[in-house]
Amino acid sequence: MKRANFHWVRPQDSEATPEFKELIQARKIPERIGALLWQRNIRTAEALDAFLSTDLQYLHDPFLFHDMDKAVERIHEAILNGEQILIYGDYDADGITSTTVLKETLELLGAEAEYYLPNRFTDGYGPNITVYQEKIAAGTQLIITVDNGVSGHEAIAYAQGQGVDVIVTDHHELPVELPEAFAIVHPRHPEGNYPFGDLAGVGVAFKVACALLEEVPVELLDLVAIGTIADMVSLTDENRLLVSNGLKMIQQTDRLGLNELLKISGLKKRTVNETDIGFAIGPRLNAIGRLEDPNPAVRLLTTFDEEEAVTLAKTLDTINQQRKTFVEEIMKEAQEKIDPANHVHLVVGDDWHEGVLGIVAGRIMQSTGQPVIVLTKKENGLAKGSGRSIAALNLFEMLTTMKDMFTSFGGHHAAVGLSIPIDHLDMLQAQMNRYVEENGIDLSQGIPLTIDEELPLTEVSINFIESLNVLAPFGTDNPLPKFLFSNLSTQNARQIGTENQHLKLVMTDESNTQLDVIGFGFGKDLVEFENDRLSIVGQLSINEWNGNKKPQLMLDDFAVEGLQLFDYRSKRSRQGVSLGNQTVGVVFNKKIPRELQGFCGQTILFDSVANLRDTFHEAQFQEIAFLDCPTDPAVIKEIIQTLHASRIAFVFYSTEDAYLDGVGTREQYGRLFQLIKQQPRLDIRYKLRMVADYLKIPEKLLIFMIQVFSELEFVTIQDGVLNKTADPVSRPLTESHLYQQRQKMIKTEEFLLMSDLSTLRQWLTV
Repeated sequence: MKRANFHWVRPQDSEATPEFKELIQARKIPERIGALLWQRNIRTAEALDAFLSTDLQYLHDPFLFHDMDKAVERIHEAILNGEQILIYGDYDADGITSTTVLKETLELLGAEAEYYLPNRFTDGYGPNITVYQEKIAAGTQLIITVDNGVSGHEAIAYAQGQGVDVIVTDHHELPVELPEAFAIVHPRHPEGNYPFGDLAGVGVAFKVACALLEEVPVELLDLVAIGTIADMVSLTDENRLLVSNGLKMIQQTDRLGLNELLKISGLKKRTVNETDIGFAIGPRLNAIGRLEDPNPAVRLLTTFDEEEAVTLAKTLDTINQQRKTFVEEIMKEAQEKIDPANHVHLVVGDDWHEGVLGIVAGRIMQSTGQPVIVLTKKENGLAKGSGRSIAALNLFEMLTTMKDMFTSFGGHHAAVGLSIPIDHLDMLQAQMNRYVEENGIDLSQGIPLTIDEELPLTEVSINFIESLNVLAPFGTDNPLPKFLFSNLSTQNARQIGTENQHLKLVMTDESNTQLDVIGFGFGKDLVEFENDRLSIVGQLSINEWNGNKKPQLMLDDFAVEGLQLFDYRSKRSRQGVSLGNQTVGVVFNKKIPRELQGFCGQTILFDSVANLRDTFHEAQFQEIAFLDCPTDPAVIKEIIQTLHASRIAFVFYSTEDAYLDGVGTREQYGRLFQLIKQQPRLDIRYKLRMVADYLKIPEKLLIFMIQVFSELEFVTIQDGVLNKTADPVSRPLTESHLYQQRQKMIKTEEFLLMSDLSTLRQWLTV
């Protein structure tokens, strides 16, 4: 049995009403797509129309924002008076696109505007008082923040005190006390009436643009789509409209920089979708802010110089490759530092690039299903980094109880950033473990994986997958549907990728219907798929190659029901494999082959099923590995049934090669007997190999034959010297217990070594 990595949340049984089914039929929407809409709480004609429409008339009135009229009036006044305006943005993709939207809007209105994106490492996040001082000293008369500002009390108070108004446009969590800015434009402002609170920073900037221009500037929607997708805000309501229309603008954009970014990302402009933006464009824009000064990214999106566009796109691509390298290198080091005994993983390294630690923390959280904090040690005696958490633990709330240990700290339920003196790290780890235990927080459920529907393989087709586009664009709160397929078998499973880190296979059901599956990052799980009764969860897509289209599933998770057998019977299958600490190895012979030492977490010599049962359960082993063969295969069956073990590794290393060499032929025994007659004293301690070569008998078989002769009293052995017995009694070889035992061992090895896994599984379950 293999448990799923995630906590599968299956769809609730909720049948659509007849009225809703009629709505679906009237709009010629496939029945299964209608069921998915119903599951996503699209259940009325009004909700369905709003969901399916891409008409920009459904956009909300920007003047419903608190202070929007005040902000617009002040900006127009600044433009009319020729004031120097500063757009103060943020270093991520949302901040970059927000800055670009407002810059182009102000330029359309004839404003004198410059922009500044703070440097993550020197300026930090949000309004920086030193930067504000420098810009005001240089002549700035109005500051407009985008994608930041609601927590910038000190810098904003300074600016206002200098007679420089600050207009805050932001979407982040509102603090208890807001800064004393000239105006605060925020979709969830407590005194506002805006009907949709989940706009990204670029969405808020765009609404300011709409208010300033008194129309919807559709030419800016490409930027809005990029920032909204990259910031992973809810893709519902107004965001759905903005992204749907923004993707259309990207498909026909004339932005030189964006075109070059699409090209260098290997994307087809005419078919670009939200997934392409989320996995190719967003990361390239985010990467520059993670590693370097982000301001060139705005130049890339606004340039009219083809040569500059090419150069800047290459620069962003190179930085993104560096970001990937940093992440992979840190991941390898960080995973070695994980202690499974901890409830929250605190992972600390030397000279790790702090700009990517949030990504690393997120990946470790995904792989372990537990909260993670990843820090790097700095020269000033501090450790600095980021944390990520699962739904069961409010990371911000927990760390708030320990904030006296930190020099800086901030974040929310699922993500935090912090700095802490290095000598406080052990105390932090201990207190986090204690907090989880004392508050009874159950982290065992791991990360939830929402399943939209369970399907048979026979339902998967090109037409069905294409019909899912009715639900697009996909993202937070409107994810690409995940489907569950059960009771499957595997064909043609193989590892792919430069380091065999990925998996490619074909899944089949009882009707022999097939589905191609790609599992990114699942290469290590290849052996798990050598079993039946698999359940897989993933997202359906279309693989197009040389004009041929074929359905495929992008694997998210899998589980295996019932008994699992793992085949390590060949030397090749064991190469480079270690079964780990949760596997107990069982041997039936006293000598453990050198090749298998360290193969399992613990190896024990079998003496009774009862003793093995106590060891297995007390140590909480998850798997049994049979390292060699017993004389009677029934012992294997008894052990498995008694221990109720569901994960069994078969190695069956043969120390004697009984099956290969047999018991010896009559002719081989005859040659040995003749040699003994000719040489009454044979030194077999030092000359065994010479004797074996002379007789043309395998060395291990020769040892066995001599032991049989000794048992039948044909010879005696003393101090390694074999002596012929004078006038031995003639006895058949079959009288030897060793001979009889080897005959049984040959039958056992033939069955255990030569049977395929399906035969062994059937034998074990009968």
